[in-house]
Amino acid sequence: MKAILILLFLPLLAWAEPATVIRATELKKEPATDAVTVAELRENTHVDALERRGGWTRVTAGAAEGWVKMLALRYGTPGTQGETGLSQIFNVARTGSSGTQVTTGVRGLEAEQIANAQPNAAELGKMQAYAATPDAAASFAAQAKLEARSVEEPQ
Repeated sequence: MKAILILLFLPLLAWAEPATVIRATELKKEPATDAVTVAELRENTHVDALERRGGWTRVTAGAAEGWVKMLALRYGTPGTQGETGLSQIFNVARTGSSGTQVTTGVRGLEAEQIANAQPNAAELGKMQAYAATPDAAASFAAQAKLEARSVEEPQ
C-alpha cells in the first residue's frame, strides 16, 4: 500500500517549484559568483526552481537554465498567497512545505568545495582596493572623536 502511495505522489515530487525573481539578477552557469553568466533575468521574471545547493538555486527561465542566488527568488506564483484546499495539499506533497514558511537558511561550504578551492587574484585585488591606510584610519578616528583602548583577549 505504501509503495502505491509513493508511486502516486512521485510525479508531484518531480515538478519544479514556481518562483519569481524579486530583483534583476544574473543567471549563472554554475552556483558561484564568478561563474559564466548565461542570461540576465529581469525583476518579476517567472522561473521554475529545480534544485538548491548552498545559497544557490538551479532554475529554468524559458529555454535558459542556470543558477541564481536563493535570496533573489520569491516562491509561489502570483496570486497564490493564502491558498487553501486541494491545491495546498498538492503543494505540501510536492515541496514538503505548506507555502507559509518564510525562513531562509544558507549552509556553509561543503568539504569538497573547501578541498577544491582556488585563489581568485582579481577578487583579491578588488578587496585590497577597499583597504584603508593607517593614516586614513587615524584621520577617520580623529574626526569621529574615537579613542584607542586596550582590550584583554578573552580566555
